[in-house]
Amino acid sequence: MDEVDRIVAAWRHERPDLDVSPMEILSRVSRLARQLDLARKSSFSDYGIEGWAFDVLSALRRSGEPYQLSPSTLLQETLVTSGTMTNRIDRLVTAGWVERRPDPGDRRGVLVRLTAGGRATVDSALADLLVKEREILGDLTPAGRRKLAALLRQLSTGFDADEG
Repeated sequence: MDEVDRIVAAWRHERPDLDVSPMEILSRVSRLARQLDLARKSSFSDYGIEGWAFDVLSALRRSGEPYQLSPSTLLQETLVTSGTMTNRIDRLVTAGWVERRPDPGDRRGVLVRLTAGGRATVDSALADLLVKEREILGDLTPAGRRKLAALLRQLSTGFDADEG
């Protein structure tokens, strides 16, 4: 038994009229999310970045050579407002992790490009985070990981469509 089992058992005892079975899954997802958040903070603090910075740097890194995207594409990748993105880009420019460049396809547009320092930072932070994520999943077999990934994909597909 884990803590969630104890909580669910207590609710079943106190409120037998309610179906508390969603708690068996979602309370565990919530607890895992907290563990992941702690792992992210730990990994990122070692490299002087915050989660939002990792998200932007990661979007640029995943885009492939030359590691640049328009601010509007970054908005779509990170699901923030344009004002928030402008502020984030400004802060990343100041840190030396990205640079703004003119968009050759749009005279008025700019592209945000990952610098060598930004690439090194996001690559190192990602490698560190993946070690911690493997630790979180350590009690699962490879087959268990695949099964859990498939179930979570099935559950989250509708949310992803709503956000898109």
